[in-house]
Amino acid sequence: MRKDARENAFKLIFEGLFHECDEELSRENLVDLKKEEDQDFFKNILTAFSENQETMKSKIEAHLKNFEYNRLFKIDLALIYLALTEILYCNTPKGVAINEALELAKTYSTEKSSKFINGIISAILKD
Repeated sequence: MRKDARENAFKLIFEGLFHECDEELSRENLVDLKKEEDQDFFKNILTAFSENQETMKSKIEAHLKNFEYNRLFKIDLALIYLALTEILYCNTPKGVAINEALELAKTYSTEKSSKFINGIISAILKD
């Protein structure tokens, strides 16, 4: 399912915020995905993220108010990156990508995170 591919991609984006992602770990996450289309979606997200992380980082930094980039919760940051990657580089409909990121936030982050994540993504997409 795309949901599984998205969640696996989120986990690797999160890990990548701390250190270089291990190619073996990437392959393990890929093997977990049964359908070829899910594997392709997973690869597309990670490739697009890797190629565009600096551009997205600049956009995120430009829209932070009263926050510093390096003080953001890494989980929230990974979810923002995931949604932006899907919307800007993977042709995922905006509503779908944002909703899926917010659903993951309910599982992996704090109660207040959804509002923050949604606000940052919406501000970036308005530009």
